[in-house]
Amino acid sequence: MTAPPAVRRTVRAPDGTALAVTAVPTGRPGPAPVVLVRTPYGSERLLAEARGWARGGFTCVLADVRGRFASGGTFTPYRHEEGDGAAVLDWVLRQEFCDGTVIAAGASYGAYCALALGVSGHPAVRGVLAAVPAMGPGETAREPGGAARLACRVGWWAEHGGSARPRSPAPEGAALLAAVPPIGILDHLLTAPPPGWRDLWRAARRGPLWARLSAARPPLLAVGGLHDAFAADTLELARAWGGAVRLLLGPWGHELDARRPGAALGGRRIGRLYLDWARAAARGTVTGRRELLAVTGDGQWRRLPPPGARHRRLRLNPDPAAFTADPHRPFRSRPLDTPLPDPRARAGDDHAFARTPPLPPGELRGPIGLRCTVVADTPDADWAARVSLWNGREHVQLGHAVLRRAHRPGTPARIALRTPPVAAVLPAGARLAVEVAGHHWPRHARNPHTGVDPVLATDLRPSRRQVTSIDLDLPWCVPGADAVPADALPAEVT
Repeated sequence: MTAPPAVRRTVRAPDGTALAVTAVPTGRPGPAPVVLVRTPYGSERLLAEARGWARGGFTCVLADVRGRFASGGTFTPYRHEEGDGAAVLDWVLRQEFCDGTVIAAGASYGAYCALALGVSGHPAVRGVLAAVPAMGPGETAREPGGAARLACRVGWWAEHGGSARPRSPAPEGAALLAAVPPIGILDHLLTAPPPGWRDLWRAARRGPLWARLSAARPPLLAVGGLHDAFAADTLELARAWGGAVRLLLGPWGHELDARRPGAALGGRRIGRLYLDWARAAARGTVTGRRELLAVTGDGQWRRLPPPGARHRRLRLNPDPAAFTADPHRPFRSRPLDTPLPDPRARAGDDHAFARTPPLPPGELRGPIGLRCTVVADTPDADWAARVSLWNGREHVQLGHAVLRRAHRPGTPARIALRTPPVAAVLPAGARLAVEVAGHHWPRHARNPHTGVDPVLATDLRPSRRQVTSIDLDLPWCVPGADAVPADALPAEVT
């Protein structure tokens, strides 16, 4: 049967701005539940996904957010999504193709749009699907520990900020990202900073959406990549949500399984899991809370230990313990799940180093905690911790954490860091390596050690550091315990 053509319409926002929507019908008689996706990345890019929803029995409505592609107005990220989303939802509910049931869905920025509908309390929203959620201005600009993100924010805003269509991706290079102050980098790339760029760095780390999550009642499917910059927010979102929750964390980056088809799903694509969950949500049969994590590529998922579960704790003594955090020669960030240079090679130069004794077989599932006793000779400092697995041939990064805090120069202090969730199988005799540094650049802006916000700083000074102890809190699990086969996941969500 030939798929019916997409239908393009215009919806008026509360202030009269024209918002472009595209409806992809099921081609079946009668009304159907609707999957509503609002995106700044262009509805045309999502037509194949929309047709997949239509084949599965859902009319899919795609909407370009204000100021992007076919929608009018100016794109100021996150400013208008609640009101504009409500206007599009009202339009959907007036259409003959809608049976009164709506699933709000989206990835990255689109996940924020979906969540804004999910917390609205509108009874027609029967479920929210949020993948790799970019949860707001402050959430994308700063790590949970306060450190300023750099490379990904410069790249995203240079490509998308303030423009109706994407620009060419920003050229990568150390010279560009080393410019000071970092807030002025876009001045070198664009004729003018896009709307919202400077406000981004003044935004609170937690926007107002977070205060409403606990009262949300539609079921939530939160999907995150363990190698995604927003993995920690995905976990926190799932644990803060008031309704039924399914959390799936897999071995992906921000593009999920687009580059690694079927990874850890036993050959099943994420889209199939979305469809199974959406059908259950539309029927109202999703209940309870489940958190699943892919530790290996064996087609099995594992349950994530609940908050407060007992972990394996180790006390490590760094050797060497002293180093210099020099913004002009910063400790370099590396992509997750990639081999690292020998952590000992520059230990004492730009980081402290410690290694665990050989460990028994086990699995790591969840965030790794670190509590360190440290000394800085400057009033403000970043502390970056990187944890890697020595597999007998090379070090592979498992996770990192970054914290910005004030110091009394020369006085020992206790600091706590927490990585995003990790997943790893540790064979018998495996060892973990911990590096503690004063920078994590270019993923994060360099701390100037003066107390000035790293995004605004032009005067960068070195800082002498000491790390005298590291307490490592490992989310340790018995190998293979609580495994859930990939083909059993539909039963998990019905």
